Formats: sequence, C-alpha cells, structure tokens
Amino acid sequence: MKNSIGTSKTRISGKVWGISVLLVLVGLQSCMEKKENLDLTVYETASNGNKLMKLMDFSSTEGGVQITIDTAKTYQEITGFGGSFTEASASLLNRLGKSNREKILEAYFGDSGAKYSLTRTHMNSCDFSLRNYSYAPVPGDTDLEHFSIAEDEDDIIPMIKDAMAISTDGFKILSSPWTAPPWMKDNNDWRGGKLLPEYQDTWALFFSKYVDAYKEKGIDIWGFTVENEPLGNDNNWESMHFSAQEMTDFVQNHLGPQLETDGHEVKILGYDQNREHLKEWVDAMYADEKSSRYFNGTAIHWYASTFEVFPEALQYAHEKAPNKYLIQTEACVDAEIPKWQDDAWYWEKEATDWGWDWAPDEDKHLHPKYAPVNRYARDIIGCLNNWVDGWIDWNMVLDKQGGPNWFKNWCVAPVIVDADNDEVYFTPIYYVMAHFSRFIRPGAKRIGVESSDNGLLVTAAKNPDGTIAIVVFNESADKKNMTIALGDKTRAIAINAKAIQTIQIK
Repeated sequence: MKNSIGTSKTRISGKVWGISVLLVLVGLQSCMEKKENLDLTVYETASNGNKLMKLMDFSSTEGGVQITIDTAKTYQEITGFGGSFTEASASLLNRLGKSNREKILEAYFGDSGAKYSLTRTHMNSCDFSLRNYSYAPVPGDTDLEHFSIAEDEDDIIPMIKDAMAISTDGFKILSSPWTAPPWMKDNNDWRGGKLLPEYQDTWALFFSKYVDAYKEKGIDIWGFTVENEPLGNDNNWESMHFSAQEMTDFVQNHLGPQLETDGHEVKILGYDQNREHLKEWVDAMYADEKSSRYFNGTAIHWYASTFEVFPEALQYAHEKAPNKYLIQTEACVDAEIPKWQDDAWYWEKEATDWGWDWAPDEDKHLHPKYAPVNRYARDIIGCLNNWVDGWIDWNMVLDKQGGPNWFKNWCVAPVIVDADNDEVYFTPIYYVMAHFSRFIRPGAKRIGVESSDNGLLVTAAKNPDGTIAIVVFNESADKKNMTIALGDKTRAIAINAKAIQTIQIK
C-alpha cells in the first residue's frame, strides 16, 4: 500500500513538475515572441546593386550590433531635405524628351520618389548658369524700375512649376544670390568686390521685388540666404564679399526692414559657407537681440572637408541660437566629372575635391580621396546628429561633363543625363538622398539612438504621423548583424557591406 501510495505521489509530483516546466517554457517563448515582434520595413541601397530595395528576408544571427531607440529623447524639428533648381539642371530637362523629363521630376518630387521637401535656387546667375545675367541689368536703376525675372521664364520657373504639380506635400524654396549686378559693386565686376554703401537699400529692394515677381508666377519663396559664400571666389565665378559684421549690418538695417515693410514673411538665413568659420559668423549674427532680430537661422556648406562634419562648430551654432534654423544649403561632389553608368565608382574611394589640389598644406588632411556615397551618407547623418534641421544638395541634374557651367566648374549630381541621346542615369547618390528625404518628413523630430558599434553611423527621427525612421550606414566591407530595440520590442536584422538602410517602424 505504501509503495502504491508512494508511487502515486511520485507520478503526481512528476506530472506537476512537468506542467511547471511546460508553463515556464511557454512563458519564455511568449517573452521571446514579445521581444521579437517589432514591426519593421527595411529599405537598402548597397554596393551589391540594391537600390532602395525593400528587404523581405530578415534572417540574421542573434546578437551583433545593438541599436537602441529612445523616443523620450527629442532634439531638433526637421525642416526638410532636397536639391536645387539651377539653370543648368532646368536647361537640361528642356532638352530631354517628355517621358524622361517627367521621370526625373517624379523621382525627385513624386509620391513614388524621393519626395523632396526643401529646395534652393539662385537669384541672378551663378556658375551653373549658361551665362552671366542679372534681373537688374540697367546701371543706376536705383528704384529697380527695369527689374525682370525674364531670364528664368524659359527654364527655372517651368521646372519649379512642374515639380509643384507633381509634389503632393509641397516643398519650401530658399533663394540665394551669388552677386549683386556689377554696377552696384565697388569693382564693377561679376566676381569678387563688395556692395557699395549707396546701393544697400537698392539691393534690399531687389530681394523684395524678387518675392513679388515669383509670386506673380504662382511660386512662393520660403526664404533667402543673404549671400552665397560671402568669403568669395574672386577669380572664379559670380561672387560678392561680406564680413560677418557687414552682413549682420545689412540685414539689420536694410534687408530685414525692407522685407518687413513690404509685408514679406520670408526667412532670412545668414552666412552660407563652410563650417570651419561658423563660430565667428554666428557670434556676429547673434551678438544680441538687435543684431539677431531679422535672422531666422544660419546656412552652411560642406566644402571645408570631404569627411569632417565639424560637430563642435555645429553644436556651437545651435547653442548660440537654439530656436533658429541651421540648414545645410549646398553640397556636391565638386571638381569631378561624373562617371556615366558606373555605380561602382560612387562606392569606391576614388573621388577628390577642390582641396586635393588647392588646399594649403595644413589643411590637406581634410581633403583625401573619398567615396561619393560615403560622403553624402556620413555628412547627412553627422549633420542630423549635431542639430542641423535641413540638408540641400546642389544641382539635381547635370550632363556627362558635369555641367553646363559657364566657368567649366564641373561637378557631379545625383542624376546625370545624356541630353543628345535622351538618356538618364540615376547614380547611387540619388538613392542615398532618398533614404532621408522620403522617410524623414518635415516636422519630424530627431530622437535618441545608441549603437554599440561606432563603425555603424546611425540617426533616427519620429515623423508627425508617428512613424519612426532609422537610417543606418555601414561603410565597412563586412556584412553586419543588428538588433533593433524599441522599448521591450526587438528585431534581429542584417545590413550588407557598403550599404545604407532606412528602417521604418510604424
């Protein structure tokens, strides 16, 4: 009887123990499922040929790089991403067949494309114009009675209007002058020189008339930069010099009051050149309430280095004026002729910039050979992670020579065309731009993100619709496993070698 009872108890205990183990295993499985249920959509562009490809296979080895998203940490609000309407780009579109023209504009502005939201154009001519010209060509016309934007009516304006018709959400336009007309300058030349004091009011009126003229064409100008590259290009293309204090005085005493009097609620961004001089400019612009009154923000370029983001300078500019815009207004692979139908070149460290030949010896280290894709991805992520709220590429379209450019200052654009043969080449740079512009929308807030691997560059933003976009760049030659963590949810995925991914979380 005892044995019988004992055996019975043993069976019961074993059964209970078995049930307990089963419950624990079920619980563990439940926890694992809970941690594995992060709903992701992943798009990748890589040197292996992926081009904004939606990945379906997330198979990955557990572990690897840990990327943790923290939505409780929020930073700057995003203004947008995009490129520039230049006479060079617009004239090339005019030479293409209707189908390819529409294909390019859809790729940049359509719902199926990059959905550009922040753009730039030039006032008067620039190097990427077909010739020198001004909207105020008559010397001594201080009231600008002969002001006319007729030069833009055959190319730039139609390109902008066609883009507006395609864009569902619309886009902002920043306008920048490279120079005042020569008759307003102390050297009477398109290049270099300074604005004569007696024409400061006339030059301020020029901006106001430009807003009115474009408005009449159905185009709203969102903002201005006061002067493209005020440190100048004396012997090259159109330019005009300002010191930081001279620009601040012009905005404070002439441009700001003129636009205000005429009822133009457009933004004014100061500086508009390379980041290594940023501190001295924001110190002058934001010295006090009076000097900063009309400045809505600061514009910057990237040409001081092929890879250095200058994070300290960007952080300083943000801290100096935390409630104002900090926008990258121009970038391109400069001093290069584009490679046609050669994706591999854009991923290899073969490109050089102006500094490869011309930088002083003490700055040569800032201008090594680089991969064009790397430069774009590194800079945009670095800018976002250091308070920049908008990032604008330069020409949207160039030809196989890297023009047209009246000075023969050849550069690369994301889209290259052979207008004579009506052919279009979307370079890998286009897809890198789309990884940001398509998925990080205006009004998004950058959010906290940490990576356990410094070799992966990462940024993240939460859009107004609640979706989260994480952009990861792997410039190494090795595929990497990653675990994306958001709260108590995770997902194991992988990123290919030499690849950029946008990971979308709904």
